[in-house]
Amino acid sequence: MVDVRRVKLPGVGVLHTFVTADGGKVGVIAHRSGHSDLITFSDDEDGSDATKVSLRLSDDEAHTLAELLGGTQITESLTALDQIPGLSIDWFTVDYEDHIAGQPLGSPAERGIAGLTVVAVVRGESANPAPAPDFKVFPGDTLVVAGSPEKVAKAFSFFRTGEMKPKVAVDGSPGS
Repeated sequence: MVDVRRVKLPGVGVLHTFVTADGGKVGVIAHRSGHSDLITFSDDEDGSDATKVSLRLSDDEAHTLAELLGGTQITESLTALDQIPGLSIDWFTVDYEDHIAGQPLGSPAERGIAGLTVVAVVRGESANPAPAPDFKVFPGDTLVVAGSPEKVAKAFSFFRTGEMKPKVAVDGSPGS
C-alpha cells in the first residue's frame, strides 16, 4: 500500500504526495480553481531542482490521466465481478425520450432500489466514476450499473419511464 501524504495549501488547494519504490516523489496539486499540477522530483538533500518536472493539467486531462493509470485495473475488476452469481453489470444508454435525460442521477436507494450501484457515467470519451447523486445525466450518456439482475431491470425501467416496475424485455436483457 502506498502512503499518500495530504497537505492543505491555503489559498491554492491540496497537495498529495507519495514516495516511489526507487526514492522519487510524485505529487498532485489539486487547485481550488479546478486544474491540477502533476509534479515529480527527487528527494535529494541538496535541494536541487535539477530533477524536478511539473505539468499543468486541465480537469479533463487530469481525469484522462487517472483513467489511463487505473483503467486496466478497473476493467479487470469488472470482468471478475461479472462472473459472480447473482451480480449483474449492465450498461444503459440514455435517449432523448428517457425519463432520466436531463435529470440528476439521484440515489438508487432513495428511489427504492437499495443494493444497486451506478458505477460510472460514460460521456463521450471520458468516464465519470462513482457519480454523485446531483450528477446530471444527458442523452448519449451511458450508465454503468451493478446489482442483482432484478434491481438492474427495475433501475432501467425507472431510467426509461420514471416508474419503478420493471418491464419484461423481449430478448431477456434489461437494457433493451
